[in-house]
Amino acid sequence: MGAQKSIHAGKAKIDVNVDFTHKLCASLMLPPLSNGSGSPLSLIIGSLCIKHPNLFGGSEKLDVSWDKGLYDSNVLLAYRRPRPEWLAQQSFVIQHSISPEIGVHGIPMDNFSRSGSGGVNLSRLSVGMDLNEPSSSKWSSTTSIKFEHVRPVNDNGRPISLDLDGFPVTCSGSPHDSMVVLKQESRYAKANDHSFFHFSLQIEQGIPVLSKWLIFNKFKFVASKGVKLGPAFLLTRMTGGSTVGDMAPYQAFAIGGLGSVRGYGEGAVGSGRSCLVANSELTLPFKRSNWIYQAPYYSYLNKMVEGAVFLDCGTDLGSSHHVPVSQWPCNDDAVSEVKLYQAAQVNHCHVNTQIQEWMKNDMRNPALRLGKPGSGVGLGYGLRFKSQFGHFVVDYAINAFQQKTVYFGISNLAS
Repeated sequence: MGAQKSIHAGKAKIDVNVDFTHKLCASLMLPPLSNGSGSPLSLIIGSLCIKHPNLFGGSEKLDVSWDKGLYDSNVLLAYRRPRPEWLAQQSFVIQHSISPEIGVHGIPMDNFSRSGSGGVNLSRLSVGMDLNEPSSSKWSSTTSIKFEHVRPVNDNGRPISLDLDGFPVTCSGSPHDSMVVLKQESRYAKANDHSFFHFSLQIEQGIPVLSKWLIFNKFKFVASKGVKLGPAFLLTRMTGGSTVGDMAPYQAFAIGGLGSVRGYGEGAVGSGRSCLVANSELTLPFKRSNWIYQAPYYSYLNKMVEGAVFLDCGTDLGSSHHVPVSQWPCNDDAVSEVKLYQAAQVNHCHVNTQIQEWMKNDMRNPALRLGKPGSGVGLGYGLRFKSQFGHFVVDYAINAFQQKTVYFGISNLAS
């Protein structure tokens, strides 16, 4: 749902696109229905995109986009200069976003089937350059270097350095983190009439420009394989990654939710330095039955409606307790909670230092403090409806705690 308009400015034509669409998926808990915090309205995004194809008369391109939701926003400005096709294409990018941090600091609810707000939002500012290397028949790659400034804020937009339990939310312990990140992403794609294979590898390196800036190495891979089995189609995907070096809690891999392990809330399975997630889904078109045999539009609907069964599983590989927090609790309530925790464990441990170390690991880490299991399995079934107006998805999932969730998704809406 949207509108497009072209405006002529001299010899150039400026394309303006306004879109009002659903971000990805809304979820409703059965039973009970989710409250206002999980309302589908919270995931509706309004978008404004302005493109100038000839900014200075030399085919320079300027793209400005603004996405605004109920709780998040994203502004992106990209400037591209024309270069010969055999050279890497340069893009200068400035981006600012504000979004709730649910994957790590979100509070699991309803047997881990959804995640509530933990009062932490991230304000990110990044400035840098992208280099898109000339692609071969199957390989493509992108290299970027960016300065990133991350500032946690509360739900009222005020800067914070501690979460609701009094633990730091940044790596530096100050109200913000800064870093220069060199990123390399390589992609491989191969497809034919019966199958396809996609693989991508991302490597990020934090460069120590200043002593207080984050130094880390992070990699993430995604491999997906699709195979046509008669009228059915089998899709499998494997995602994994790990981080070494400096790390803020919000940089942990969040496991659970849409695109990860369905049946769980975002990050409700776990959040760690490492992760491994596997997804498999089998889709097949509906077959003709007697009650719709005479339906005049059956052949048309049969091509658009598919049924699906899926199985998702994910784990933090035991790395959740390695997610660091730079300081010990900083408010009285957190200190009191720690003392009660220690007293409760005295009868089970005889060495006080062992108690303190075990307690320290449990209390300081967000995943262990929130009781996340660290691994989870979700399975279910759903419908896929494709039309000229967009793609509609309905999934019914159940997690390892027998909690049921229904997801409704809308994507690729026609303008």
